Amino acid sequence: MIKKSIHAIALRAEQIFDRLRGQRDTRRIIEPYIGYATPDQWVVRGRVLAALRRNKPTPDQSAWVNFRQMFSLFLTDEVADVEVSAKGVRARTDEEGYFTLLLPREDIEGWADVEVSITGRTGVTQCSVLVPEGNADFGIISDIDDTMLQTGAYSLVRNLWTSLTGNAMTRKIFPDAVSFMSALSRGGKNPVYYVSSSPWNLHHFLERIFARAGLVRGPKFLRDLGLSQSQFITGTHGDHKGGSIDVILAANPDLTFVLVGDTGQHDAFVYRDAIQRHPDRIRAVVLREPGPGPDAHSKEAMTAIAKAGVTLLHAPDFTGFAQSLLAEPGLVKAAE
Repeated sequence: MIKKSIHAIALRAEQIFDRLRGQRDTRRIIEPYIGYATPDQWVVRGRVLAALRRNKPTPDQSAWVNFRQMFSLFLTDEVADVEVSAKGVRARTDEEGYFTLLLPREDIEGWADVEVSITGRTGVTQCSVLVPEGNADFGIISDIDDTMLQTGAYSLVRNLWTSLTGNAMTRKIFPDAVSFMSALSRGGKNPVYYVSSSPWNLHHFLERIFARAGLVRGPKFLRDLGLSQSQFITGTHGDHKGGSIDVILAANPDLTFVLVGDTGQHDAFVYRDAIQRHPDRIRAVVLREPGPGPDAHSKEAMTAIAKAGVTLLHAPDFTGFAQSLLAEPGLVKAAE
């Protein structure tokens, strides 16, 4: 009851603030997110904001400057009920400024760029879409924090310090993660998707870190931390990751998948449940063991994964794992 009351008050305050802000601010700009493809459509995604916050960090700036720049990424001025269009298809932004355009799938493989415009405004924004190649062997779905990106998410204090006092020039991707994902993707032949509880506000920030490290690029399924009529702040960590995995598997009905995560944020539970929902679609689970490693409950979930007949690899780093997976019978298609 208390949570519902707080939700109602916070939502009302946000609506009043947005209405007042909207009366004096008529700027509109599209923040592009990476889209993905289904058998029939391209799913083009983005958000309309009054302004884009793009910091220009340096490696040697202070923790305080980093904190201010990171905090500014969460001060979004989202614009609701704005019409956007691409290739004759139109959609309107929701109450948090997000939009999704469903375009008929074209005969293109790899990366495609779609020009998206705001009705009544000049200029276009390029929104990228990943279209898996028809000869892909399998797909990869990976967590980000403590799986690809050194974060310390297994410890709340460490996680907050690392996340709020670092910047795009100082945050580090695990070196073994770069080589591991590169080997599995096989030069882009096998599509890579990233699922994380990080908010959409960090999409561009993560893109910069990935690009600087040379990590394989892919669509990201991040979390909405905004208020809405139906939710207070956001859904749970597990619900978000599990739901995103369901969406990705539905978008690629002919592919099996390798799930990559860590033992610090209950990925073992999420992946165990995904295996139960999608028998025969998950070929392998790979888990990094950061910090103290898996607790007793995570070990139970890992045992369940192995008992389901799914290959399970786990260690403090991914060294040698790609070679082991690619040698798995039937994972890689026979040479054409």
